[in-house]
Amino acid sequence: MQLTLSEKLYTVLIKGDSWKTILGGLGVTIQISALALLLGTVLGALVCFLRTRRNPIIRTIASVYIAILRGTPVLMLLLLLYYGVFARTPVAPVMVAVITFALNVSAHVAELLRSALDASDHGQAEAARTLGFSAWDTFRFVTLPQVLRIAKPVYQSTIVNLIQWTSVVGYVTITDLTRVINNTASRTMQPMLTIIIGMLIYLTLSYIVFGLFALSDKLRLRKRKRVEAA
Repeated sequence: MQLTLSEKLYTVLIKGDSWKTILGGLGVTIQISALALLLGTVLGALVCFLRTRRNPIIRTIASVYIAILRGTPVLMLLLLLYYGVFARTPVAPVMVAVITFALNVSAHVAELLRSALDASDHGQAEAARTLGFSAWDTFRFVTLPQVLRIAKPVYQSTIVNLIQWTSVVGYVTITDLTRVINNTASRTMQPMLTIIIGMLIYLTLSYIVFGLFALSDKLRLRKRKRVEAA
């Protein structure tokens, strides 16, 4: 007997409290993404700092770090850490995933910050130093705002990519959104509908990120207009 669309939706989302399981998997995906983004951004900023030092040894170490992590498939890195580095430790699989994605994100963040730093207007920084600004104040008030503005679009894409990359954590026994969707598809025998629902959830997360960045741009523009009007 052919099920109607409403019956299929009921089977996939409602029957047996499937929606709770899907929300649980979504929560795991968001948790891993948020923690990895936070740690990866901080670590990436530190690596970028080391990458721009004059000491050739420190600069080379940072460059090799970036090259290795950017060139290594994130799934391979996850498997290496889970089955190798942390295999005999009490570290939870979720934390292994967070560390994995934080390392991957840090390499991308370090490189995009370095590129943004190179693209910033160095003449403004030199002018600020001429006016008596300290090196720290010059960086904080002149260079950093430029770097953040230049890096923002790429950073936004990095966040979206991170959310998508987390779909591989099921390989290390983590029940994230993708694994829940796969299990639900197998249990309900409705693979196409279930996968489409999963894709829509990931798409929604991506557009939430885009929306937050667009909102921040509008708020910044509104604040600038108020300052100019005053």
